[in-house]
Amino acid sequence: MLTLRKSQDRGYADHGWLKSFHSFSFAGYYDSQFMGWGNLRVINEDRIAPGTGFGTHGHRDMEIISYVLSGELAHKDNMGNGRAIPPGDVQRMSAGNGVLHSEFNHAPKDTTHFFQIWIEPNVTGIPASYEQKTFATPEKRGALRLVASPDGAQGSVTIHADARLYAGLFDGQETAVLPLVPSRKSYVHLVRGELDVNGQRLSGGDAAMLTDESRLELKAGKDAEVLVFDLSA
Repeated sequence: MLTLRKSQDRGYADHGWLKSFHSFSFAGYYDSQFMGWGNLRVINEDRIAPGTGFGTHGHRDMEIISYVLSGELAHKDNMGNGRAIPPGDVQRMSAGNGVLHSEFNHAPKDTTHFFQIWIEPNVTGIPASYEQKTFATPEKRGALRLVASPDGAQGSVTIHADARLYAGLFDGQETAVLPLVPSRKSYVHLVRGELDVNGQRLSGGDAAMLTDESRLELKAGKDAEVLVFDLSA
């Protein structure tokens, strides 16, 4: 079964310096029908104005992934990490027993556009940790590149959660098929462009929530960038 979640149905917050779409209930946006999907808890599409950002704040017991589309996101935390996250990089922060960090757009003119993703961990109270890796465009072109997994398979970042995250780029005749376990849940978020997902046409910002499906087929892309989640039920 595929349930379509249209872009315009997401929550939205405009804080001036930050404009954010919320796929699931977050902060001031609440919808009892959209509290998460499986162990996927948050997908926020954020745009941070030049010279602004999130000041130092804390997290606990959550797997947090940042996926940058344009601009750069400057990360700094109390574990001693201080790095810029450019497009093509995937950052994983396991909040574990507690972490303080900030995220900032230091550019004088350019907006930073990125996705903030939270996945509920399968272990709690572990030491906080950080990881960042680059996944080049050719690795994602016409394919689903594994970028986050519980075991770091295929060079992906390692998350402490029963979930896998894939990223792909599709245009024209490029296609991909991913086998699914029907008892699990899947979530397909189209970052930009247009794409057919199991026969359903998605446009940028749309998502597909899947259950009881044995395969995922992506095709007929038009400048499409997509994130695919394999999740525990």
